[in-house]
Amino acid sequence: MKILMLTWEYPPRIVGGISRVVYDLSGRLIKDGHEVTVITYREGNAPYFEIDKGVKVYRVDNYMISPNNFIDWVMQLNFNMIAKAGELISKEGKFDIIHAHDWLVAYSAKALKDAYEIPMCATMHATESGRNSGIHDITQKYINDTEWMLTYEATEVIVNSNYMKREMQRLFGLPFEKISVIPNGINMNMYSGIEKDYDFRRKFASDNEKIIMCAGRLVYEKGFQNLIAAAPKILSGYNDSKFIISGKGGMLNELKAQVDYLGISNKVYFTGQLSYKELCKMYKIADVAVFPSTYEPFGMVAIEAMYAGVPTVVSDIGGLNEIVEHRVDGMKSYAGNANSIADSVLALLYDHQLADNVSKNAKAKIKNLYNWNKIAQDTHFIYQKAICQTMAERQKNQIAQENAKKARKREKGTLIAFRGRQALA
Repeated sequence: MKILMLTWEYPPRIVGGISRVVYDLSGRLIKDGHEVTVITYREGNAPYFEIDKGVKVYRVDNYMISPNNFIDWVMQLNFNMIAKAGELISKEGKFDIIHAHDWLVAYSAKALKDAYEIPMCATMHATESGRNSGIHDITQKYINDTEWMLTYEATEVIVNSNYMKREMQRLFGLPFEKISVIPNGINMNMYSGIEKDYDFRRKFASDNEKIIMCAGRLVYEKGFQNLIAAAPKILSGYNDSKFIISGKGGMLNELKAQVDYLGISNKVYFTGQLSYKELCKMYKIADVAVFPSTYEPFGMVAIEAMYAGVPTVVSDIGGLNEIVEHRVDGMKSYAGNANSIADSVLALLYDHQLADNVSKNAKAKIKNLYNWNKIAQDTHFIYQKAICQTMAERQKNQIAQENAKKARKREKGTLIAFRGRQALA
């Protein structure tokens, strides 16, 4: 199958979780014998074209016109994506399927679908309403409307959790059968050659301290503020603890101010953005991983931590709630509740047997349910479904057109006969 992926991020550009999903899915589809072309945004000195482990990656600049705002920037990016895809189609022929990732590529996906009559699937990784607990201004409304348009135009919609499926139905009124749940996966070789590095560990904590880590974008919905609020209670129960927070984002200064206000600056370490390898090493040295999101469509960081063998605490919300079974392969806490987070963390620090059991069960679960072999096969099935539906719709339209043509012919014949009889009379 000849597949076109449209995404605004692809390694080395990593903004959120889309980049890694597209990278891993594309690589697995290549191994299954498909041809995958990715069109994405070019950032920094990344090459305009490369073959990345079999995946053809084309990167485009934004338009030379300086945009007024982010919405204009996205639109200009879509113009260049359309131009690049059109160029490829004219040289190499049509794609079998277009796979659009989130609203940021909605306009290029729709334009290419209509212009070349190619079936289109859309993966919705999150929603604007979910990220902001509703729609509150004109920009958010624009993004929300664009998300609706993308899901309406797509032949099939893919989401990564049952929570997201319900959200798609609630927000956009999508038919139940149009939405397929396919979870994100993890590279099973992610930790190959990475062992517990004590020299690396000592950069962040003393040997006697337990590392409680959290990673992600420093934005409100990731819930870092709730973990920091839980820290005093955790420290009162287990003083030899160190909180390591990895990532970058707009809330950094606010979170640092919260730490200073609580008087725990010596117990909280902000690492900034870690490289992929450094993040893997961080998972390996952590004693507990906490992901206290208030909104989380899936929760890639949670499965990464669980696969590394770190006892993991998550909020009972969204995709995280579906990944973890409480006290079986992880711990849950009430979303936004600092006391609940502290209780779950302390349970793992106090009870070594519980920590060992949930770690072993979690690793086995991730291997079985979140490997890219299965996910790529399920995605390919959705592609086939979309193609079949498009062909059936096309045939239906052709039959309708032919029937309409025959009906007009009959009407014309009847009219001629009627006029003939009138003339004779």
